[in-house]
Amino acid sequence: MVLFDLGGVLVEINGLPEMHAWTGHRYSDKQFWEMWLKSPVVRTFETGRSTPEQFARAIIGEMGLSVGLREFLRSFIRWPTRLYPGTPELLAALGKQYRTACFSNSNALHWPIIMKEMGIEKMFDTHFASHLMGRLKPDPDAFEFVLQTLDCRASAVLFVDDNELNVKSARALGMNAYRVGGPQGVADLFGAFIDRIEF
Repeated sequence: MVLFDLGGVLVEINGLPEMHAWTGHRYSDKQFWEMWLKSPVVRTFETGRSTPEQFARAIIGEMGLSVGLREFLRSFIRWPTRLYPGTPELLAALGKQYRTACFSNSNALHWPIIMKEMGIEKMFDTHFASHLMGRLKPDPDAFEFVLQTLDCRASAVLFVDDNELNVKSARALGMNAYRVGGPQGVADLFGAFIDRIEF
């Protein structure tokens, strides 16, 4: 089983420039994403427990963003911009040899764009979205839910994500987990490690 994160791995995310501007460039990219993953406001939204408007209002306050609610939402909905070049070809090739699934911390605004408009829905055997599951990475119970649903032991999963916190959590449960960026990173990983992993 090959389990994919989406944003930053297969889907280009383009929200950082505006977020950096709205926070006064107080954080590095790494600091921002770690803060984002741990934010109570983000966690509530990405587990499906708040509306987009509630989320926007709360995150503006939590992070001290210098932006209005409507402008933030107009920007936020455009964060997923496109599939990285080579994504359909990579997934088609892997799908001939392995079961594939995606596991994304997502929300009601981004998920339809990624699934329908970008076509990811047709590229995987199974899909896991945090806002539909009520669970999200890097929480162990989210990974355990995925493993149980897939009826798959952790050691038989190759998990790829662009965030080290998620990778560490997956490894702690026994998954073969690696941090990668973009389809080429996935392809390089397969070239280097595929023969060492028992699927």
